[in-house]
Amino acid sequence: MIINILAVGNVKENYYRDKIGEYVAEIKKKIDIRLITVKDCPIPKGAGERINDKIKQQEGQDILSHIGGRDYVVALCIEGKALNEGDFSSFVRMAEDKMCSTLTFVIGGSLGLHENVIKRADFKLSFSPMTFPHQLMRVMLLERMKAAICDR
Repeated sequence: MIINILAVGNVKENYYRDKIGEYVAEIKKKIDIRLITVKDCPIPKGAGERINDKIKQQEGQDILSHIGGRDYVVALCIEGKALNEGDFSSFVRMAEDKMCSTLTFVIGGSLGLHENVIKRADFKLSFSPMTFPHQLMRVMLLERMKAAICDR
């Protein structure tokens, strides 16, 4: 099985990049994991809802271009289902057991995910009803992934 972490925008802070690299190195010892980054679109100052939706749509098209037709897609979004640590680990194991060839987690940019990406998702996952910076979300997801894959 391959696990893709598909996210909008580059990680700018060194402390996030360092932690991401640490988690990916540990996970790669057990399973093939890939980080895929799509370009984030600049948000003009004072942009309205129409412009923000166009930006989300463009980022969404870029995201969808990296998703295979047979990928099992998990969209990280507030309106998704919250899983505790054990349930998340079970979810990842279930994907492995069902011989899911590619499990793709999608993290949107600062405006979130476009509705087309959410519609494509096979599962919607929420880490919290709060919004987190998309760079931090990668660290949080990888930490949970490491626990689910490496610490069993």
